[in-house]
Amino acid sequence: MAVTTLDAKTALIVIDLQHGIVALPVVHEPQPIIDLCAQLKDAFHAKDLPVVLVNVAGSAPGRNEQGGHNGELPADWATLVPEMTPQQEDITITKHSWGAFNNTPLHEELQKRGVTQVVICGIATSIGVESTARQAYELGYNVTLAVDAMTDLNADTHTNSVKLIFPRLGETGSTQDVLAQLSAL
Repeated sequence: MAVTTLDAKTALIVIDLQHGIVALPVVHEPQPIIDLCAQLKDAFHAKDLPVVLVNVAGSAPGRNEQGGHNGELPADWATLVPEMTPQQEDITITKHSWGAFNNTPLHEELQKRGVTQVVICGIATSIGVESTARQAYELGYNVTLAVDAMTDLNADTHTNSVKLIFPRLGETGSTQDVLAQLSAL
């Protein structure tokens, strides 16, 4: 785990810190994850770097063995938690699949701002975070993952993403590692 540098045009992408997701039975207590993501958000704002706040309001239409949610979702399901209330300059993305780049304007928004690197955090590690990291990598972004600022629904899938997948997509480290690199910009 080593965060070696951040590009001058780095954006933060916060995945699915919304009421419906943080209420799920995740491996790690969600409030510390939210707090670490909020620290990153505040630090990116202080450096006038882009912050992307992503929520999910649906799912891809394909069949799977686990099935989808059959009932009506609570009214606040997709509402971001208070710590992630968007600022005027923030990019807000609503997705309908796992990754934040698929069928959204995220790539175009980052390209308009000259972004070359993304730092990703949020919930769930092996779903929204990993899918977004894979898509960012495939689009040519340098990818950094703040692994203490994410959690999953399953300990094994969280560990698999952090230990085996993320090092192939970019650099991993703690929130403090990212903040230290950010302070050098």
